[in-house]
Amino acid sequence: MGIFDGLPVSPAKSYLREELARIDESWAAARFDSLPHVVHILTSKDRDGEIEFLKGQSDVIEEVVDEVVHAYHGGFNKAIQNYSQILRLFSESTESIGVLKADLAEAKKRLSARNKQLHQLWYRSVTLRHIISLLDQIESIAKVPTCIEKLIADKQFYAAVQLHVQSTLMLEREGLQTVGALQDVRSELTKLRGVLFYKVLEDLHAHLYNKGEYSSAASSMYEKDDEVPTTTAVALSVNNSQPLSRRTRLLKGDNHIGFHADGSYRSGSVDGGSSFDGHDEEGALEPRDDATSDGHMASARVNGGDGNLKDAKTLPREMPPWLSNSTPDEFLETIKKSDAPLHVKYLQTMVECLCMLGKVAAAGAIICQRLRPTIHEIIMFKIKAHAELVSTSRYGIVQGDRTATAGLHFMKGQLESFQFPKHKRQNGISLSGTLLAVSPVSPVMAPTGKAQAAARELLDSILDTVVRIFENHVIVGEILESKSTHQIEANTPRSTPTDWNSDSEASQITGGYNISFSLTVLQSECQQLICEILRATPEAASADAAVQTARLASKAPSKEKRDRPGEGLTFAFRFTDATIAIPNQGVDLIRQGWSRRGPNVLQEGYGSATVLPEQGIYLAASVYRPVLQFTDKVASMLPTKYAQLGNDGLLSFVENFVKDHFLPTMFVDYRKSVQQAISSPAAFRPRAHTGATYTPLVEKGRPVLQGLLAIDFLAKEVLGWAQAMPKFAGDLVKYVQTFLERAYERCRTSYMEAVLEKQSYMLIGRYDIEKLMRRDPASSCLPNQLDQSNIDNNASGAGSVEVELELSDSLLALRPIKQENLIRDDNKLILLASLSDSLEYVADSIERLGQLNSRVSNKIEDNPKHRHTRTSSAPTRDLASFADEYRKLAIDCLKVLRVEMQLETIFHMQEMTNREYLEDLDAEEPDDFIISLTAQITRRDEAMAPFIASPKRNYIFGGICSVATNSSIKALADMKSINLFGVQQICRNSIALEQMQIH
Repeated sequence: MGIFDGLPVSPAKSYLREELARIDESWAAARFDSLPHVVHILTSKDRDGEIEFLKGQSDVIEEVVDEVVHAYHGGFNKAIQNYSQILRLFSESTESIGVLKADLAEAKKRLSARNKQLHQLWYRSVTLRHIISLLDQIESIAKVPTCIEKLIADKQFYAAVQLHVQSTLMLEREGLQTVGALQDVRSELTKLRGVLFYKVLEDLHAHLYNKGEYSSAASSMYEKDDEVPTTTAVALSVNNSQPLSRRTRLLKGDNHIGFHADGSYRSGSVDGGSSFDGHDEEGALEPRDDATSDGHMASARVNGGDGNLKDAKTLPREMPPWLSNSTPDEFLETIKKSDAPLHVKYLQTMVECLCMLGKVAAAGAIICQRLRPTIHEIIMFKIKAHAELVSTSRYGIVQGDRTATAGLHFMKGQLESFQFPKHKRQNGISLSGTLLAVSPVSPVMAPTGKAQAAARELLDSILDTVVRIFENHVIVGEILESKSTHQIEANTPRSTPTDWNSDSEASQITGGYNISFSLTVLQSECQQLICEILRATPEAASADAAVQTARLASKAPSKEKRDRPGEGLTFAFRFTDATIAIPNQGVDLIRQGWSRRGPNVLQEGYGSATVLPEQGIYLAASVYRPVLQFTDKVASMLPTKYAQLGNDGLLSFVENFVKDHFLPTMFVDYRKSVQQAISSPAAFRPRAHTGATYTPLVEKGRPVLQGLLAIDFLAKEVLGWAQAMPKFAGDLVKYVQTFLERAYERCRTSYMEAVLEKQSYMLIGRYDIEKLMRRDPASSCLPNQLDQSNIDNNASGAGSVEVELELSDSLLALRPIKQENLIRDDNKLILLASLSDSLEYVADSIERLGQLNSRVSNKIEDNPKHRHTRTSSAPTRDLASFADEYRKLAIDCLKVLRVEMQLETIFHMQEMTNREYLEDLDAEEPDDFIISLTAQITRRDEAMAPFIASPKRNYIFGGICSVATNSSIKALADMKSINLFGVQQICRNSIALEQMQIH
């Protein structure tokens, strides 16, 4: 763009633009230098022509200037006119200002003459404005009581407290204190403070126990209103909230319903009029903006920081409905931004209301006062509801088995073989009746009995409810503790050291209420319920649980206390002995003092007897796991400061009870049962129909000796208790080992009574005979006796014959065999056969029990979460060693019987060496000793058939043929003379031996 562009040149003179374009731009420079142009002209050859050219450009420029002037002429004229008008206005305003200054000076002079009157008028105006403002305030304050009552009716407690606090502060302002018309308002506000306090306290109390509109139980109902709870779930969920997320994991996920909103369950209420007003001033907390923030931060861990409440649903980040009429403040902003569940926000709001009212101490004292009776009534209510459901359900108590917890299901699955069958033996003897006669507990009190399932189910439900109640107490306790600590720090000089006395001061501020107190009371009530279930009563020294609770709660949870174990609930016990003994086949099944109540015993306490089919010490097995889970849940919620409380409470009490009372009692009871089982006359008396065939299953009639069958059942039952209480499995396994050892000694005694001073028993103890019997291939039917390689090496026919001949020669060398050295009583032989089979049955059972116990122990010890793993030292002997001993004795019985049958054959066949076979007549029958031998062997074989399996009978009687053959050959070799009739007689004898019914 050129420098002359944009000039107002008319289109008629467009040639001027072309002329301007030819002019050098240097002529328009800000500092024009004419020297180059002069030099150019002077040095030019055509000076005139250059001058004419410059004149032409000058004419063009002048013409352009004329055009520009002509174009802007109107604007210049108008600007000049405007400037003239401005000058005129300035001149006029100068004259006006001068007049105004003169007038102001005159006014000032006149006003200064009446200064006092003006001040009086100003003061009167201010007073009138203040009076008008006071009248407006009085009018608004007069409406406050009605507004507060309306807010209370709408359950807008925070808004009501806000209005009350603001109105109270307004009445304290200067000017309103002396207004007589406000005395009635002051009186009404004072009354409303008490009304507000009790309304807030009642609502807080309801929500502490999950009975309120915004409690976790109600929230879970609203969220799951489309789900239909089962009958059992309803029974287990009265007043329960949703399970916490981590114990879940430990817990069942039943649908929970709360208490009825119409007040069907109500704890003892406090009458109107504050009986704790004396605590107001010294225990009141001034409402502080930073306190609300601290309270929120204090409950942040409870609100989800540790994962305990993550499953609870919350509304979107909007103002909760109970705060809809409140005036915005910092607390409301904190609540709105919080991600805490709805019931947590409501508890925070109620605590904030108490703080604003200055009633924290009074509220804490009342909560402490009502905690124990409320928990007691809740437990009774749940037991009553559970009893009503059970009584109206068509499933009855059987439902308890179906709804047992996962741990009990696991135990049932593992111990299915422990359940005694309902079948009868083929001879009509009831197996269940036999086993019932030896157990120290009734069937319903057995490890998998209905009483155990019912007690576990009931306690699970109650402890689950207590956990959810304690969850609310932790929330409230942490908020109050945070606020009280903040107040103590604010009132304490920085130079003053903080020690455990601050805890005592904080307890005074909260009226004695804290997490330690609530947990102690809750565990104490649960302990009393467990005592009722176990029929155990605390000793007089610690009978008053409430007194002990107060003593424990008064102790500050200082570091010293946290470092000292055993400072929790400790109780000594005596046991009720108002029981009746119920005989069952001559055996006292119910131990004195532990189980059924007598007819005159009054029902008291919680009424758990209406739900449980039995009560007594043996229910400790079903109590242990619920208490363990309860302790885990509580420990997950406790702040670090109170961590030790979870270990020193209910679990410690139950473990001490099991260790000091349950295990010793169980040992005595089962030891007595074992003694009765093995010492009764029928314990080692074989029972089976003559001619019956052997069956391998006890349910089908396997004739296991009654004593050993009872021992096996008792061992399984004791290990069933071990499954229920893994921590004490080591002690219970030792009990089983003790019982098995006693039973083994009794079996050994019975064995020795049958074989003592008999030749067969002494022979199997000889090294050479024992070695030959081990080499004998027939011994392969004996379990775990021979090395497989030896059996394979001797399996050939030649090797078998050599071993038989060698063993036969060793036995024939013992001739003459005397009758008194043989077992002549067939009953003893049958006992040995039955004892061998029974010992093998028990050995197999013990081996399975040992494997099961090992698998369960490894599974428990591999789980780091289980703090209840076995702590006792490992037993010196395992169950497998007992199985080996039982099996070895069973094999000794078989060896004795085999050698006895061979010696019996030799005893009869040795008469052949003393006979002369020069017969005069052709006899039709074998010799008498052959007839006696065949008859005796056949009779014994038939008598043993029901008591021992065929392979074992083959082993017992299988050595007769070789001994008889070898004996006959040796007799024939030594025979001096024989005739034809003698030869025929020997043939008859051989045929008779061949036809003998032996296997």
